[in-house]
Amino acid sequence: MKTDPIHIVGGGLAGSEAAWQAAEAGIPVVLHEMRPVRGTDAHRTGRLAELVCSNSFRSDDAQSNAVGLLHAEMRLANSLVMACGDANQVPAGGALAVDRDGFSAAVTERLAAHPLVEIRREEIAGLPPADWDQAIIATGPLTSAALADAIAAATDTQSLAFFDAIAPIIHFDTIDMDICWFQSRYDKVGPGGTGKDYINCPLDREQYDAFVKALNDGQKTEFKEWEGTPYFDGCLPIEIMAERGVETLRHGPMKPIGLTNPHNPAVKSYAVVQLRQDNALGTLYNMVGFQTKLKHGEQVRILRTIPGLENAEFARLGGLHRNTYLNSPILLDATLQLKVRPGLRFAGQITGCEGYIESAAIGLLAGRFAAAERLGRQPSVPPSTTAFGALLGHITGGHIVSNDEPGKRSFQPMNVNFGLFPPIEAPTGDGKRLRGKEKTAAKKHAVTARALRDCRSWLGLPQTPAQAAE
Repeated sequence: MKTDPIHIVGGGLAGSEAAWQAAEAGIPVVLHEMRPVRGTDAHRTGRLAELVCSNSFRSDDAQSNAVGLLHAEMRLANSLVMACGDANQVPAGGALAVDRDGFSAAVTERLAAHPLVEIRREEIAGLPPADWDQAIIATGPLTSAALADAIAAATDTQSLAFFDAIAPIIHFDTIDMDICWFQSRYDKVGPGGTGKDYINCPLDREQYDAFVKALNDGQKTEFKEWEGTPYFDGCLPIEIMAERGVETLRHGPMKPIGLTNPHNPAVKSYAVVQLRQDNALGTLYNMVGFQTKLKHGEQVRILRTIPGLENAEFARLGGLHRNTYLNSPILLDATLQLKVRPGLRFAGQITGCEGYIESAAIGLLAGRFAAAERLGRQPSVPPSTTAFGALLGHITGGHIVSNDEPGKRSFQPMNVNFGLFPPIEAPTGDGKRLRGKEKTAAKKHAVTARALRDCRSWLGLPQTPAQAAE
């Protein structure tokens, strides 16, 4: 019996993951991706799931970190993004970072080889036609103006938007390792790592103050056309952070804690710039947390004042792209379906999640929901106690409504975090009362253990012996 396909618009992480999940469920998929027929300001290639910002999927700690927990749940759910990420990882301390070219190539190859996936290179300039009765829009932060206008017209609302900033990438052989050194913070060993996975550039007080002043004085890109667009606090440009106070960077991407300079161990660095491996060859390193909207000439001049980067050559300079997202709690139902048009779902950053893994996770859910409907089943929503469910809950109803300003929408993009999970009491084990960091760690462990048990149940997977014994 012929089964009508699910149409997916957008071949980023969310769209690619949605296509994989639906196809693995036995449903034909047509994946529409406009690149390379039409490019964007941020992408370099026509490959699917191209990473345009960082190459990090962030923490892989499934016991103490909400992002690491989401990694684990996605692996349980046969995630294409996680499989290709694991296969193309590069050392990054406690994080999972990937060779960006190898990763996107792997995703593209696996989808192209899937017998139930058809990839069409074309732009979809409006809402999917009515005969696409099961469709997913996963166009991310770079949704074309025509499609964004069509979405706004259909929902009778204005999309919210912010700018996402891109960090520079440096050629390794132009970094002065007589000044810099390899070390992960607190020597932490992560997936594929050694505890020496970051390059560290030390600054003393005078160098740091001069750097902050240069950021404040540097020429920035102007955005008259998009004035008033807010930044997402999780991805602020360094110069915006510098404007918020001279010490802001020292307590953000330039914090010196957990690091000791072997070239001068007796002297504590006042601030440290970290660089993380960006490709499998180890020839490229990106500046961690150094997304910027400085003009390109200013970037080169100012970043070369950082000790060890005086002769740095840049494979890519920083930049900005606009991120558009829906007022999802108002517009979408619990299965990411547009309330005014059954069968049309949204996935990825356009729904109001933030981060690579979060976007891919929402794509995974959208693909499963659409496949279930195509098979005549009621979509199964993940429990709120799981990372999947916590993130989905934020998108589809977890915002706070302002009583003082009824017309103002308070929904904002969010990374997955423990604040989105239902509360749980910290186990006491031997009955003693836990306090401080010990209590916080115990609560995190309890949340993640509960989440993995409930995720396995939701997916129909058997519990591990340890989980069954709890």
